[in-house]
Amino acid sequence: MGRLCILVAGVLMISAISLVTARYQARQLYVELDRSKTQALNYDIEWRQLQLDRAEQARNANVDKLAREQLKMTSIVPDRTIYINQSASSATPRGEK
Repeated sequence: MGRLCILVAGVLMISAISLVTARYQARQLYVELDRSKTQALNYDIEWRQLQLDRAEQARNANVDKLAREQLKMTSIVPDRTIYINQSASSATPRGEK
């Protein structure tokens, strides 16, 4: 009977230790899951901010401003524009006259 009590006490101790270990691991996994969710949310916010920045950079007004300031481009004016008119004979492809 004494051996049986010692055996049951040993099994109970091992079971208690494994329970504590399992709960600790579950708590650690939950903390890691929470960190991952937070990081995913931060990445999503950053992605949306990058999309807004890209849309802002691609706006026509911004492109026009950069072209004028950095590239020193000017607007098209009619007196500096050369128009080329194609004659009817040169408009047809070769061999089809």
